[in-house]
Amino acid sequence: MEYLVPDDAVPGAFRVMFGRAQQSWVDPSRPDFLLFEYVQHIAMVLDHTALRAPAGERLRIVHLGGGGLTIPRWIEWRRPETAQVVCEPNVELTAEVRRKTPLPKRSGIKVRDVDGRAGLAQMRDEWADVVIVDAFDGARVPAELVTQEALDEVRRVLRGQAVVILNVTDQAPFGWTKRAVASLRHGWRHLLVGAEPAVHKGRRFGNLLLVAAMDKPDARGIVRASAGLPAGYRWIVGEEAHAWAGGATPFTDEDCESSPEPPWSRLWF
Repeated sequence: MEYLVPDDAVPGAFRVMFGRAQQSWVDPSRPDFLLFEYVQHIAMVLDHTALRAPAGERLRIVHLGGGGLTIPRWIEWRRPETAQVVCEPNVELTAEVRRKTPLPKRSGIKVRDVDGRAGLAQMRDEWADVVIVDAFDGARVPAELVTQEALDEVRRVLRGQAVVILNVTDQAPFGWTKRAVASLRHGWRHLLVGAEPAVHKGRRFGNLLLVAAMDKPDARGIVRASAGLPAGYRWIVGEEAHAWAGGATPFTDEDCESSPEPPWSRLWF
């Protein structure tokens, strides 16, 4: 199976494909160029949270899900010397990424051939500043990464501001995502939920970003910066974000499910 497909419009760039799903895009010569709207928003959220740390302070970021390593490459470009660990169980994908789009020397990016839960279990308490969950099994977010137990593990390995960012996919009325938010709100003080207006209003299936932090994030800055991006998000913040999940119950390891299948008749990324 070929995972990295050349982008005919951009020499040297690749589309990262899982069957019919294009999950990311990478141009190793331009780590600053982020094509997908959700990737642009993850970068923007990082700029308004952990990446505001004083220069010279070495940050540690964990990625559950690797893809083409688009976000780790951007972080290495944006803030060199950041220590990054990527947990990606698909060894064939990782091998193809290393062959077609090798990382720069001394990038600080370490790729481990393990799934997210196994990778978290191997990490020390309070090791990381940020955990980014951007993992898919085909076109679905794996169930085991959004349970209360999984997010308890995420919280264990985080320190300081303790930022976690989840990229998920769903469609109104967002029953699955609300359960994921319910899993988050028991471990973090501050929540934000973002999505394109068309997704937020239930007009189509698409990406949502779930952001949680122990220290109060710059929500106004995030909302303002989002509005300036090509596909600005609608953000639910503060108490409204906590209330958005309503009476949804958290996922547990005994009661969980992967995110909904996308309707292939529409664009969903």
